Amino acid sequence: MSLIEQAANRLEQLRKAGVEIPDEVPAAIPPSEPPAVKSTIQQAAEALPGSAVAQPAPRHQQVATAPRAGAKAVSIDLDLLGRGGFITPKAPRAQIADEFRVIKRPLIANALGKGAAPVANGNLIMITSAVPGEGKTFTAVNLAMSIAMELDTTVMLVDADVANPSVFRVLGLPPGPGLLDVLVKDSLDLGEVLLRTNVDKLTLLPAGTQHPRATELLASDSMARLIEDMARRYDDRIIIFDSPPLLVTTEARALAAHMGQIVVVTRAERTLHGQVTHALATIENCPVKLMMLNQARPDPLGSYGYGYGYGYGYGYGEGQGGRASGS
Repeated sequence: MSLIEQAANRLEQLRKAGVEIPDEVPAAIPPSEPPAVKSTIQQAAEALPGSAVAQPAPRHQQVATAPRAGAKAVSIDLDLLGRGGFITPKAPRAQIADEFRVIKRPLIANALGKGAAPVANGNLIMITSAVPGEGKTFTAVNLAMSIAMELDTTVMLVDADVANPSVFRVLGLPPGPGLLDVLVKDSLDLGEVLLRTNVDKLTLLPAGTQHPRATELLASDSMARLIEDMARRYDDRIIIFDSPPLLVTTEARALAAHMGQIVVVTRAERTLHGQVTHALATIENCPVKLMMLNQARPDPLGSYGYGYGYGYGYGYGEGQGGRASGS
């Protein structure tokens, strides 16, 4: 017996039981019938035990997890990026790619709830530094590229250094509507400004149109709600924020309050110990903090000359090195 026949029998059973059923509903519904009539039959069919009729998800479950259909796509010049020392998906295996594989592993574990302990908003990762010029954007782009190469994760890279956006400049892409526009315009949805790229599993969110009150926007309740929505809406995606330096503006501190993980990039033989200490004090409430030492030169014995208080060593480009530790 077909599903339609079962539904018709079920309707007849309901009539005999005294349930009021519209008389105009036929036992078999041709494809040309109005949707309202079809829905009655569908409801009857769905009431049958073991029915395989697909039911739409409740409205509150129908949440977008990607850029909207028809969203703008951008193409990153991967050859140019590779020549600049960045990780690219099809580049030959290189030292820097191996180093970021090590760096990303604990971040991914925390983001996906596979770390030693649960981390609230673990999929929100902020890349920052104490002062400008320490390599935070270089780190953010490479980390995003490396995570995009994972088999089971996707990544969104947010250019959140709104006063001095550099992610799109590094990627060779023009600026456009983005984060600040979503905060200013209530009618603008996040999915409308996300950009698809030619790197599988990588999407981008630009800083957006410059605004004279950018600092206040990033510290606003609207930003707090947007970040919480991003953490919930994109729970299958790791979101990386390239943020301003911690000691230059207050925007990074406002962002840090919502992050699950923060990577603080410091440059060897340049960043002062007092600057690092002060920067860490501003994010002391973040659940997971990772220190990364940039451009550290290995000594002849193979160790890094910046003190082992920061943890274990990672290389950082040819002839350079980085170091990171969790706290």
